[in-house]
Parts: sequence; structure tokens; C-alpha cells
Amino acid sequence: MLIARNRNFRLLFSSTSVSNLGDGVSAMAVPWLASLLTRDPLLIALVPFAASLPWMLFAIPAGALVDRSDRQALMVRADILRMLLTVGIVALALRMPEGDSAWPVLALAGLAFLLGSAEVVRDNAAQTFLPAVVEPGDLETANGQLWSAEQVAGHFIGPPLAGFLIAWAVPAPFVLDAVTFALAAWLVWAIATPRRVLPARRRLREELAEGWHWLRGQALLLRLAVMLGLINFMHMMWLTVLVLFSQEILGLNAAGHGLLLAVGACGAVLGGMLGPRVSGRLGATATVRLALCLMPLPFFMIGLGAHPVLAGLALFMEAVAGMLWNIVTVSWRQRMIPDALMGRVNALYRFFGWGMMPLGALAGGAVVALAEPGLGRELALRMPYVIGGTGMFVLACYGAARLRF
Repeated sequence: MLIARNRNFRLLFSSTSVSNLGDGVSAMAVPWLASLLTRDPLLIALVPFAASLPWMLFAIPAGALVDRSDRQALMVRADILRMLLTVGIVALALRMPEGDSAWPVLALAGLAFLLGSAEVVRDNAAQTFLPAVVEPGDLETANGQLWSAEQVAGHFIGPPLAGFLIAWAVPAPFVLDAVTFALAAWLVWAIATPRRVLPARRRLREELAEGWHWLRGQALLLRLAVMLGLINFMHMMWLTVLVLFSQEILGLNAAGHGLLLAVGACGAVLGGMLGPRVSGRLGATATVRLALCLMPLPFFMIGLGAHPVLAGLALFMEAVAGMLWNIVTVSWRQRMIPDALMGRVNALYRFFGWGMMPLGALAGGAVVALAEPGLGRELALRMPYVIGGTGMFVLACYGAARLRF
């Protein structure tokens, strides 16, 4: 088993598990904290918008930084910075004001933006660092195990744990998050790999242009990046309003909402375990097409339903589909991009793929705010799911016609 025979991967796997436990706790706790500060859907949408905006602003220069620098050291420093920023959220939660107020939400959005900026560097470095830790033939297995660990810790354990911690004390989940970042930094620091020979530095514009010229010549890779951007746009529409949908339509408290997210994580774990086998049996093209065909269904299941069990099943299915897509596309990308260009091309790919997330977050809140006066609160909360499901269906049709690995 890869995790047993490869010490460096074991440390990376442990770091991923620990940091994603903290991410899972904060992923549930941060929007819940925002909903305690205000009920305005646009203000709540501002927090995930700020958290994902760095992928639009900084993904490309972060790629050049990753190619220029020691990737392992970047991961350690980013985790330490995230620990310090999370301490700031603890302070904000301790001083939470009474009543509906805008300034604490703006402060939370500012901290989320800084955390997202550190995450851009950390995640880019981590994906480009993996090929130095495992053999090329082990990439699908390694990615499947890492994605599964991320889902177990970040979505299965983290959200319900956050719900129970919030019920105990609102700052508690953020204290745990800060501790996990510190431990993750130490585990990455302990990885022993040969020092990478850093390339001679050139003008930033030249380095970025080199990455763009290479990506532009890879039609399928560029197509996948744009498709991922549209998928993430619609996913953020879903995610942004889920906390309000869960409270107001499904009638769930913090613990119930955390358990709902954990059900979705079960699907991701299943997808992570079976993804390499499915890809090996069906092939990359058929596996990605299967994922795209599954993606519209969860949107309609939530948008047209009103029961927690149906919502949990939708989250389960959405996570399986997302995991199948990720295992195939990430492994293929890591295998085909030259190491010297890995950071820059990976960053450009994620600029297209993740840069749409802040727009999706704003769109989710805006759809609810604009639809509520004419349709009422409940129908307005359902609209992002119906719109997103329709968009996913169109994307699945496009993928069936145009995707060939």
C-alpha cells in the first residue's frame, strides 16, 4: 500500500488530512458565523466571494512563485500564516456584537480573503510537489487517497464537529482550525526529498508568457480549465445559499447542517476509493463524461425538494461526481505538464477553473436577493439550484460532444 511503503507520502497524506480537518471545520463554521451576524444574503455571499477571490487575482503570479521557489517551504509558510489569520477569526468571534451588523461581516470577509490568498500559494505548491513525492505510476492512487483524506477529514468529520463545537462555543471551531494549521506545517516540514534545483530567475512577464504559450498549445487542457470554471461557478451558487436553505427550508440547526455536509462527504470518500478503478476500467474520457452526466441531478434534487434526506442524497451524488472528475483530470495534468512549468501552468489552469468561484458566490446571493421580492423567500432560495442544474445539463451535453482524452 502506497501510504505504508512511502514515508514522504505518508507525511504529506497526514498533513493533508490534518489541514483539511481544519478546513472542514471552518467551511461550516465561517458561513454559520456570517449567518449569526446578518441574514442579508448579499452580505453572507460576500464572505465566500472574498475567500475565493484570490484564485482570480493571485493564481497566475502564485504559479510563477511556486516554480521559482522551494515548494515544500512555501507550503510550510502558508500554513503558518493561515494559523495566524485564523487566530484573528477567533478574536472576531469572541467580540461578536448583538443584532444584525455589517462591519463584523466585512471584517470576516477580509480575513477570509487573506486566508484564501495563502491557500492559493499552498494548494498550488502542494499539487506541484506531489510528483516529487510519488512515482508517476502512483499518481492516480496518490491523488485518490489524498482526495479521500480531504473528504473524510474536511467534509465527513469537520462539518459535524464544527456544528457541535459551535453549539458549545462559537469561537471553538476556529481555535481547532488554528491548531490543525500548525500541525500541518510541522508534518510538511518533516518531509525529506532531494532539494529541487531552482531555475534562474527571469522577468516575471517572460516566465508567465512561457506558461501561457505552453497551455495555449494544449487544446484539451485549456478546454478542461474553462469547463472547471463553469462547474465551480455553479457549485458556488449552490454552496453560498446552502446555509440559508438548510436553516429556513430544511429546518436544520448547526449540528444538523454539519451532519448534512458529512453525508455529502461519504460520496466523496466513495468516489475517491473507486475513482482509480472506475478510470482504469472505463478510461479517462468515459469517466469524465460519467461525472458530467451526474452533476446536474443534485441541483434539481435540492432545488425541487424540501427534505433533509433528499438533500443529503444530492450532496452525496454531487461529491461522487466531483471526485471522479478530479481524480482523472488532476492526475492527467500532473503527468503531462513539464516539471519546470508545473507551477505556472497549474496556476493558469486553476485561474480559469477556480477564478470563477467568487463570481458564482456573488451570483448565488444576488439571485436570491433579486428574486425574493417577486417570488418570496422560499422560491428565491431555490432559484440558484434550478439555474445551476440547467447550466450543468448544458455542460454535460458539451462534454459528451467535445471531450476526448
